[in-house]
Amino acid sequence: MSNDLARQTALVTGATAGIGRATALALAARGADIIVHGRDGERAAGTLRQIEALGATARFEPADLSHPAEVIALAERAGDVDILINNAGIFRFARTGDTDPATFDAHIAVNLRAPFLLVQALAPGMAGRGHGAIVNISSGAATTPGLGSGIYGATKAALESLTRVWAAEYGPDGVRVNAVAAGPTRTEGTAVHGDAFESAGQAVALKRLAHPEEIAEAVAFMASPGAGYVNGAVLSAMGGQPALG
Repeated sequence: MSNDLARQTALVTGATAGIGRATALALAARGADIIVHGRDGERAAGTLRQIEALGATARFEPADLSHPAEVIALAERAGDVDILINNAGIFRFARTGDTDPATFDAHIAVNLRAPFLLVQALAPGMAGRGHGAIVNISSGAATTPGLGSGIYGATKAALESLTRVWAAEYGPDGVRVNAVAAGPTRTEGTAVHGDAFESAGQAVALKRLAHPEEIAEAVAFMASPGAGYVNGAVLSAMGGQPALG
């Protein structure tokens, strides 16, 4: 594994499980020091041990991203970061008629407002130092309509739009902003959907669900110098589209 992220600090939101934890480990394996965000201290302790076993330093910074004040406080505690991974998100599937205002607001708060506030707080510092990388975790739901995924997909589509805006705003100062659209991935969060979720893997060309580590490697690449001329892009990590027959 290369050490191309040595002496860089990365803040990974939602890093105590799933794609976030796998991404934190992938970045640590490349030499980055990690700020682990989450809400569960016990799960965070496990992530910290795994990171430290790779020889990287790590610390846990808890925050409830549904509250703007906590998001802003998280950014302040994080300080100067070189890499921001906006991974934390919620997905509660319901058709439009069954989506209540609280569910709508929760998706907007965590999936959209929290990344906005973190970029607003941290990107200017990156720009001032002349370098930085921001990777937003999107989803196939941003571009493909799915029954029950309306508000979730809408927040991801908006995040992809912001990715392009931020790339234009901060790119001239050396800050690259990209997104990775993750396909159906086997995580603790998706496990609650049981066997029904397995069918999502059969809908992609690879005919299987992704492993978190596979998405994490794509994210780590986008954050790395190897993607130094990639800006404002959405990398598809969705297993490919099957041929129609």
